[in-house]
Amino acid sequence: MTKIVIVEDDVFLQEELMDILNKAGFEVEAITDFHHIVKEVVTLAPDLVLLDINLPVQSGFEICKSLKLKGVGPILILTSRDKLQDELHGLELGADDFLTKPCHKDRLLARIHNLLRRYKGQPELIRSDNFSLDPNTFTLYKESQSIVLSTNEGKILLALLQNQPEIVSKSELNKLLWGTDEYIDENALQVNLTRLRKTLRQVGLENVVETVRGKGYRLRG
Repeated sequence: MTKIVIVEDDVFLQEELMDILNKAGFEVEAITDFHHIVKEVVTLAPDLVLLDINLPVQSGFEICKSLKLKGVGPILILTSRDKLQDELHGLELGADDFLTKPCHKDRLLARIHNLLRRYKGQPELIRSDNFSLDPNTFTLYKESQSIVLSTNEGKILLALLQNQPEIVSKSELNKLLWGTDEYIDENALQVNLTRLRKTLRQVGLENVVETVRGKGYRLRG
């Protein structure tokens, strides 16, 4: 069953939302401890989050950013704030949709179904000990930082992540990048690896890619 988590401090609205979503066939959880929202939501592993902005301990904007950095989504902001700048700010932080309350239940359910369809079948973030990678956009997330890798950088890092802790050979990387495992100028692969290492250093990931002499490359554990 599809699980939705509600982050809303208005008890009456929270109950109303739970009733609407339960009747629509969703499994629903509501956050009650507003001091550890991000941790609780991540633990619940929802298929979608309904998130208010005006919360008692931490801004919904900050929570939205933190949740997206941890790969949680989709996130639908549901708020009484109706200024365009609030909507744009929420979307910039990674929110997938924005609705002003009060809103008709049919509109809310339509937006929820739309977001779930958009996310259905999309690969989740692939995680390492120190960072996560979005395989769709090659966006790398490390704590509060994020950076978009070039296509070749992303392909290399994704291959290393998917095979960790095994070694990925040079011929495998050549085939991945250029569609052939026949001889490719070694400098071409080395240039891309150098660029990847330089990009990783920008977010404090030093020496993450290890060269295994005569065999290939792997991620350090």
